[in-house]
Amino acid sequence: MSHRIVFLDRETLDARLRAPGFPHEYREYDVTAPGEIVERLKDADIAVVNKVPMRAETLRQLPKLKLIAVAATGTDIVDKAAAKEQGITVVNIRNYAFNTVPEHVVGLIFALRRAIVPYANSTRRGDWNRSRQFCYFDYPIRDIAGSTLGIVGYGALGKSIAKRGEALGMKVLAYDVFPQDGLVDLDTILRESDVITLHAPLTPETRNMIGRAELARMKRDAILINTARGGLVDEAALAEALQSGTIGGAGFDVLTTEPPVEGNVLLDLDLPNLIVTPHVAWASKEAMQILADQVVDNIEAFVAGQPVNVVE
Repeated sequence: MSHRIVFLDRETLDARLRAPGFPHEYREYDVTAPGEIVERLKDADIAVVNKVPMRAETLRQLPKLKLIAVAATGTDIVDKAAAKEQGITVVNIRNYAFNTVPEHVVGLIFALRRAIVPYANSTRRGDWNRSRQFCYFDYPIRDIAGSTLGIVGYGALGKSIAKRGEALGMKVLAYDVFPQDGLVDLDTILRESDVITLHAPLTPETRNMIGRAELARMKRDAILINTARGGLVDEAALAEALQSGTIGGAGFDVLTTEPPVEGNVLLDLDLPNLIVTPHVAWASKEAMQILADQVVDNIEAFVAGQPVNVVE
């Protein structure tokens, strides 16, 4: 039996995708608009997607579809209840970003705590040329060693970041909805952390989990980092907090709507204590190749009748 595999947004994965080891037909599209999904998948039994939404009304029009292989960890693009009802298996990618996401988080911590970006920009503007002294102190610089790192979401990524934080001399606090030894509550994270980094999935329960009330409980010089999912933080509340000095800074790799074609309140700000990157924390060359290999591993396991990394 030959399987028909269609990758709807190949442009999202900058890595080599090996051919599966079973009879198959393969087609890929760089980009797929919502209105093109059904036509492109009408004869497919395996769909590979990264960010293309697979909603209930779409799935109902795809009776041949048996597997959605998400080329990412997050699966909020898929209506999983509808997929289950239709007998469609959903699989995702796991444990590929142990280095790339933690390194991005650490990079943001250094950039924000040590004001690297505003000092580099001010030097480029000529501020150093005009300085009366050999240096100037326009932006506060704070040490990382001795500070407290609060991790919200203490799964594999959270633990990997904790190890790096400890290696840098940080005190680590962690919170998770799943009980584990040594965890603290969210309020402790908010009150005691100098850096808070989010690693929770986006669910109805976690949407806007950091809003005005939570930001107000943070230290005035604390920084908030989100490399997990847009929507975990109320972006309008964060913009207000940054402008008013409620918190010390923020580093975001994700926004509620991506790409932000209609703009975003955070992108409207020109602040020295805000860094926004375009959802690339996961995207080291090494990590993308691991991801690509696991996409094919997942498909091969499903075809062999032993599916892995199944998302319920």
